[in-house]
Amino acid sequence: MDGSVVLRGLTKIYGQGSQARVVLDSVQATFVAGEVIAVRGRSGSGKSTLLNLLAGLDTPSAGEVVIDGVSLHALSERERTSFRRDRIGIVFQFFNLIPTLTVLENVVLPAELAGTDFAQSQSMGRELLEEVGLADRAREFPDRLSGGEQQRIAIARALVCQPELVLADEPTGNLDRATGEDVLALLDRMTRARGRTLVLVTHSHPIAAVADRILTIEEGKLIPARAAESDRAAERSQA
Repeated sequence: MDGSVVLRGLTKIYGQGSQARVVLDSVQATFVAGEVIAVRGRSGSGKSTLLNLLAGLDTPSAGEVVIDGVSLHALSERERTSFRRDRIGIVFQFFNLIPTLTVLENVVLPAELAGTDFAQSQSMGRELLEEVGLADRAREFPDRLSGGEQQRIAIARALVCQPELVLADEPTGNLDRATGEDVLALLDRMTRARGRTLVLVTHSHPIAAVADRILTIEEGKLIPARAAESDRAAERSQA
């Protein structure tokens, strides 16, 4: 498994006819294993749509997402669900922890759903909790934790199945600045240490700065951030 992600002509159109809105327009990109990619763009530009397509939660109007040689949308819905569970980790802005499960139970749930042996999943979960600095909170419930602690748990959960691709949708957007910086540093360190590909959606310049590459969605295209800034500067000079 090489962990590469390839977008080929990825297109997403909402609506039909005169009401059609092209959110992503024939996007081409390649992300290599171990790379951290930040995706920026205005609200409504298509950042979340891109993540949903990468996760197989949405279906493209045209084109494909190829992860480690597998065309994601050529799979059946059931196959795609299994692929996402086993090989894609997702960190959400609002944590999405299950309130009736303990911290440890939340972390190991994806591994148990994937059929991992109970003892092994428990061991993996405890190791991850140790790594995120919350081993002593394993038996507590999420509502006893701060926002930053809950996001640390969400990161551990996203990594428990050792996914090749990790997707993070505004992972610090619900946290104060200092806590957000700590959580981001943790996510960056843990994915890099495992050689995982991380695609991070954010509005924040400082958050995006941790990435190896910053891409911007503009008018349905995914382009390098510096190129986007140069294009806007040229437009302003011509105005």
